[in-house]
Amino acid sequence: MSRKVLITDTILRDAHQSQAATRMTIEQMLPMLDKLDEVGYYSLEAWGGATFDSCLRFLNEDPWERLRTIKSHLKKTPIQMLLRGQNLLGYKQYSDDVVEKFIEYSIKNGVSIVRVFDALNDVRNLETSIKAIKKYGGICEVAISYTTGPVYTDEYFVSLAKTLEGMGADNICIKDMANLLLPYTAYNLVSAMKKALKPTTKIHLHTHNTTGTGDMVYLKAIEAGCDIVDTALSALGNGTSNPATEPLVATLQGTEYDTGIDINKLVPINDHFKKVAAELEKDGSLNPNVRKVNVNTLIYQVPGGMLSNLMNQLKQQGKLDKLDDVLKEVPNVRKDCGYPPLVTPSSQIVGTQAVLNVLGGERYKTATKEFKALLKGEYGKLPVKPDEEVLQKVVKGEKTITCRPADLLSPEYEKFKSEIAEYYTCEEDVLSYALFNEVALNFFKKRLAAKRGVDKDLAENCGGVYPV
Repeated sequence: MSRKVLITDTILRDAHQSQAATRMTIEQMLPMLDKLDEVGYYSLEAWGGATFDSCLRFLNEDPWERLRTIKSHLKKTPIQMLLRGQNLLGYKQYSDDVVEKFIEYSIKNGVSIVRVFDALNDVRNLETSIKAIKKYGGICEVAISYTTGPVYTDEYFVSLAKTLEGMGADNICIKDMANLLLPYTAYNLVSAMKKALKPTTKIHLHTHNTTGTGDMVYLKAIEAGCDIVDTALSALGNGTSNPATEPLVATLQGTEYDTGIDINKLVPINDHFKKVAAELEKDGSLNPNVRKVNVNTLIYQVPGGMLSNLMNQLKQQGKLDKLDDVLKEVPNVRKDCGYPPLVTPSSQIVGTQAVLNVLGGERYKTATKEFKALLKGEYGKLPVKPDEEVLQKVVKGEKTITCRPADLLSPEYEKFKSEIAEYYTCEEDVLSYALFNEVALNFFKKRLAAKRGVDKDLAENCGGVYPV
C-alpha cells in the first residue's frame, strides 16, 4: 500500500539558524518564495526559533512584517513555526496572558502549524500553548526533545507522546536537535509510538546531519511508519543543518513512500540559495566547519544552532582555539544540572556555562543567572536531580521551586503595553518588547527616528544600523 511521506523544508528557518546564526534576510528569501510554494511541501518552517531575535537584533527587520511578507507569497503551503512553550521565543518563562496573546497574533499573521516544545519535556510548560493553538485554529504539533542519558528510554518517550496526544496534540514530533537518534533506535521508537498513538496522529521526525547519520535515521523511521520529516535544501543542508531535501526525495521516488515532489522544481530554488550561502560565508555568518561531519557530537550532544553560537561566542572573545575544551565541558555541565536535553534555551544556558567554566579557570566560579535559574527549577522540573555540590555552589541555599513556574507569574501583557506607549503602533509591538525588551526598544527608536526623517547620525545613535 502506498504511503506518501510528507516533507517540511527548513530553508527559511532552521537551515540558516544551524549554519549561519540565523542571518538570512527577507531580501535573500523573497526571490524564491513563489517557487517554494509550488513544490508541494507539507509545510515550510519559516518563523520562530531564533529568527525573531535575529531580525530585531542584527537584521533591522520587523519579524512580524517578515511573517506577513512570507505569508503573502505562500498561497498553498502552510507556514510552520517553532515555539518554546512557556519560554515563547525568549529565554525565560512568560506569563500565561503573554503566551496566549503571542500565539493568537502568530496565527493571525500567517502561521498555520505551531511546533511547540519544552526544553525539559515538562508537560506543565506546554499546557497554555496547546490550549491557545487549538483556540485560535492552528495545527498543534507538540515536540518531544530527544536526548540520551538516564531515564531516556523508549518507554519514557512513548509515555510522553501519549500524554501530549491526550493534551490535544495533532502531530507528535520527535525533535532530535543534535542528531543523537541513530537509525535502528529511530525504527524502534517510531514503531512503538505508532502502536501507542491514534492512527490520526501524525509522527513528524526532526533531525540534523551533524554526525552524518541523518539520512539513514530518516530512512529507517519512514520504514517504521514516520509520516513527516524535516529536510533542508542542499545549499544549506547537511552538517549541523537538517539532512538535504533532494537526496531524500530522489531516494523515495518510485517507492511506496514517494513524496510526490518533482526534484526538477528544486534545482533553480537551490541554485538561488547556493548564492545566498556564499553571501553568508563571505560576511562571516557561515563558518564552513559547520558543514562537516562531526561524530564527536554523539559524545558532546551539541545541536547545530548551539555549535554555531558557541563558535561565534568564542570568536568574539578571540578564544576560538578553546572550542574543543568547551565541547568537552558541555556534557559535564549537563550532567551536573540534571541531564536536560540540549535545546534552546537549555542548550544556550549549558553552553554559556561551559564557556565560563573553561575560560574562567575554575568550574562554576562564575555562573550565569540563567544557569542558576535552571538549577532552582525556574524553567521547570529537571529530568534528574542536579549534583548537590554544584547546586550548593551556584544556588547558595536560595529556595528552589517545584510548581509550574508560570504559576508564580502575574499577568504581564498590559504592563508591557504601558511601558512602550511612546513607541506603540500595534499589538505586535507589545509582544516584540515582551520577548526582547532592550533589543525591541532599540528597533522602535530607529523606526521612529526614520519616520520623523531625522538626521542619519542621530538615528544611528538610537542603536544599530540606520533603517533603509
